[in-house]
Amino acid sequence: MIRWRNGVVKTVDASWPGATQLRVEVEGEQVRALAYDHLVGRPRPGEIVVLNTTALAMGLGTGGYALVVAVPNQLPPDPEPGPGHLVKARYTPLQATVLGVDEQDSEWHELLREADDLDGLPVVTADLHSALPAILAGLTTSAAFPADVRVAYVMTDGGALPLWFSKTAAALREAGWLAGTVTVGQAFGGDLEAVTLHTGLLAAKHVLEADVAVVTQGPGNLGTGTRWGFSGVACGEAVNAAVVLGGRPVGSLRVSSADPRARHHGVSHHSLTAYGRVALAPADIVVPDLPGEFGEKVRTQAARLENRHNVVSVAVDGLEEALAAAPVGLSTMGRGLEDDGAYFLAAAAAGRHAGALLQHDG
Repeated sequence: MIRWRNGVVKTVDASWPGATQLRVEVEGEQVRALAYDHLVGRPRPGEIVVLNTTALAMGLGTGGYALVVAVPNQLPPDPEPGPGHLVKARYTPLQATVLGVDEQDSEWHELLREADDLDGLPVVTADLHSALPAILAGLTTSAAFPADVRVAYVMTDGGALPLWFSKTAAALREAGWLAGTVTVGQAFGGDLEAVTLHTGLLAAKHVLEADVAVVTQGPGNLGTGTRWGFSGVACGEAVNAAVVLGGRPVGSLRVSSADPRARHHGVSHHSLTAYGRVALAPADIVVPDLPGEFGEKVRTQAARLENRHNVVSVAVDGLEEALAAAPVGLSTMGRGLEDDGAYFLAAAAAGRHAGALLQHDG
């Protein structure tokens, strides 16, 4: 069920690449709203906007915005004629045509038509988008980063489809922690667009010249409390793609000491399913060396993956300081570094291990 409302823009509060945050009055109440500039233009105060308020009505954690569908009195200009035949968000009212890095009109088509090897590229895979800055923070402790290490973020389409929704990705790009972004599948808005995760990884390696790739879904996560019904299952598929292409997958575990749900306490069942059942090829699964009873629980749970993967213990000394120095705020499921440090330490440990692989190869 979709909820539609008309509203009047009261203020323009913030903007980042591709998105504008607004305050819109709807039926006498002001709500936060988000407009994607490339799709609907940039609304001005006083203008009427058509909103999709479904996420607000449902109280979604990462979707606490009304989304601008149209500005009836100010349509965005038609794009300049040019190359690009990939349609993303296909057959929705806001489907967009983009130039795919892998399509025939792309300057990179010939390169990617022949490309078939990641040449050992470390590919860090994670369940949640919130792991991205933590992985990069861990990388800072074991590699000459960001000066001599180029990191590409490859965003899959299990969460938000527009990369523009992610303030985190925009801030990491601005800080120089990301050399570039690739959106794959139905996701769009990256520096490069690709049809599949496979060509997205190849583009990260051969076009962006990345030393490390990080693969996660966009902001938002869909879960049903069942073994298979969660969007993060795709990180197991990312392991398969990395191995098929000659990459070196590094699995970041979803770990929590604060989640009240038993299935997510310690190592989340999401990680155990994605890496233990979906990933058919071996990866380096990184286990943070956490202290005490909780650390022992994490190690015991992660040991279930040893029959398929190389389970690697990584020290966490110095990682909390690296996380605190990240150029973006850290938050997962509404919890910050002080609330659920284990989550961020696990992701940072995966980044540290990816950096160690670079040093070893060097």
